[in-house]
Amino acid sequence: MKTNDRALVKFTSLAHAMFHTYELSIPLFVGLWMAEFSVSAAVIGAVVSVGYGFIGIGAPVSGVLSDRFSSRRLILLSIFGMGAGFAIVSLARGAVSLAVAVLLWGCFASIYHPAGLSLISRTADARGTVFAYHGAGGNVGTAFGPLLTALLLLFVDWRIAAAVLSAVALFVGLAGVRIEFEVGEAEESGETGSIADELRKTFLESRTLFAAAFTVAFVAVLLYGTYYRGLLTFLPDVLAESSALQPFELLDQTIQPAQYVYTALLTVGIGGQYAGGRLTDRVPSTTALLGFFAMLAGLALAFPLVRELGTVALVGICLLLGFFVYGTAPIYQVVIAENSGDDVQGLSYGFTYLAMFGIGALGASLAGFVLTHSTSAVLFFVLAGIAGLGGVAVLLLKRL
Repeated sequence: MKTNDRALVKFTSLAHAMFHTYELSIPLFVGLWMAEFSVSAAVIGAVVSVGYGFIGIGAPVSGVLSDRFSSRRLILLSIFGMGAGFAIVSLARGAVSLAVAVLLWGCFASIYHPAGLSLISRTADARGTVFAYHGAGGNVGTAFGPLLTALLLLFVDWRIAAAVLSAVALFVGLAGVRIEFEVGEAEESGETGSIADELRKTFLESRTLFAAAFTVAFVAVLLYGTYYRGLLTFLPDVLAESSALQPFELLDQTIQPAQYVYTALLTVGIGGQYAGGRLTDRVPSTTALLGFFAMLAGLALAFPLVRELGTVALVGICLLLGFFVYGTAPIYQVVIAENSGDDVQGLSYGFTYLAMFGIGALGASLAGFVLTHSTSAVLFFVLAGIAGLGGVAVLLLKRL
């Protein structure tokens, strides 16, 4: 890579890692928030859904902003804003103030993906290579962000842990300010029309985009997003229910094995993403997506039974869940690309993030409701049904 591309990789990878650090650390706080504020899983599920939902709701807006303003500045705003959101999380005194803080975090988090992908697309010379390293940067946050959070919670109160994560964003943001690179001409040119013109153009392109095939693909991604969020939001607490992962004392510290199994699941997801991406080079993308939906459904059905078979079996099925949950992501991205025109690729991914992170965030509320009024076994049966519906959507897509 050229020097400019290397600087671009450093800048975007840092920001991408921060996004996933926060996104996947939140579930480790969920059980602590329920105890701290004396609220049910349904209430905390709704609170978390607000923040996660705004990542998707804000994505189309961020996409428009990225076409009109500097993507670099938007990314820096996202980093500092996510840190500010977590700083306010550390000060929350009840479910309402916590919801406000998580909502603020979600609003700033929604800026990153459209702005980051836009910046790379407009600036990088070796675009594919830069996208690859950018994805790797996100994977670092996926794996090590929750690990850092788990280690912090081992030694300090959750408020201090949230404040430390906030400080990390400050340092990353300051590092990003110091990284210099030249941007592409399209990035420098900014807006080309009035806001009314942009809205009119977006409406017309959206109407064209939502033809039959893309609409079905959109529904499949929505169902995947619901499964993803419904699984991960309360998973550390579900794992803690198992007798195989009960807390124990070590060197005067209480070890929570469930948190580390959750982190291992996320780490295995890195391999799943690589395998899913490579698979689409060998088999039709819809075939691969159908197979992964089938695996997600089967693993969800098996989970309540397997977790009673001991520690090894429980850890094993968690690792399989991590592999297939994250392996699905690059497959659906290819499916989306294949079912949208070249002239609306950016818009198509804006709607994809709306489905994945916005509407899919309802999975957190769904999981909280089920856990409040029923059992974790029922939750996994519901998740299996959602994955099954995703498979039906892919079968319909294959016929179009």
